[in-house]
Amino acid sequence: MLRVAPLLLSFAVLVYAFIDCLTTDEQKVRNLPKLVWVFVVLLVPLIGAIGWFVAGRPRRDRTAERRARFVAPDDDPEFLASLGKSNKEHEDMLKRWEEDLKQHETELHDEGPDGPEGDGGKGDGRKGDGRAKD
Repeated sequence: MLRVAPLLLSFAVLVYAFIDCLTTDEQKVRNLPKLVWVFVVLLVPLIGAIGWFVAGRPRRDRTAERRARFVAPDDDPEFLASLGKSNKEHEDMLKRWEEDLKQHETELHDEGPDGPEGDGGKGDGRKGDGRAKD
């Protein structure tokens, strides 16, 4: 098993380098044309694969990596600004609800203790005492 491990490792590196070389955009390949890199990786297996990773593969854009970093919500100014906006909207909504409630309470108070039907808020609006007659 120990004799097979280096062969499997070099084969895995070769396959990975070959697939990576084939899927890389041709304009981003460095130092040699893409087709030449494919032949180098295939004809000189381990050295070609290592050469691809060192000299042919495109470099990562470090600025894009920095921009894509996760920022905690309490450190993100955009998120904090959206919370302030949301808070303001909720406060305005609460004030409108309080004003509506106060207005309804005033209307109910102005109608008096008998309510709109004049029966003291009891009953279903029919005349009489509400008992069924035999």
